[in-house]
Amino acid sequence: MDIKLVRELVSIMNANSLLELEIEEKGVTIRLRKAGDKVEKEIVAIPSAVPMPVGNGAPLAPPAVEPAPPPVPAAPEGPSPETITSPMVGTFYRAPSPDADPFVAVGDAVDVDTTIGIIEAMKIMNDIPAGKKGVIREFLVIDHESVEYGQPIAVLESVEE
Repeated sequence: MDIKLVRELVSIMNANSLLELEIEEKGVTIRLRKAGDKVEKEIVAIPSAVPMPVGNGAPLAPPAVEPAPPPVPAAPEGPSPETITSPMVGTFYRAPSPDADPFVAVGDAVDVDTTIGIIEAMKIMNDIPAGKKGVIREFLVIDHESVEYGQPIAVLESVEE
């Protein structure tokens, strides 16, 4: 496995705000899934449909690939980030209209009732409050993207009062 390729794929995911990426090549599948601000890696060997070469009359088995151990989370430094999740299914918008500025930007301080975006569900616009006092560290969905109930929308670093 080429670790340089995995690093490039992670960079592509981060640069394009992708939450999941799967690539298959030569019977090996690389699946990267973003969880919060970390990327989980899963590499799976899939036997090909092409017959394997035979040695002494017995077919050779494909090489065994063990899954990588799960990443060890780093010890938190300072306040721990929290995730703001979608309370419903709909379309997420960061601004009240296409030509308006976003409600909040990354790095903005927010209060409990500060609107961070809206979700359109059945032609009704629903304000999404921050829910806690803190600072927006990252948006996990892009503007005009469909969201599911419970899906992480943004990362909020809580501020002690």
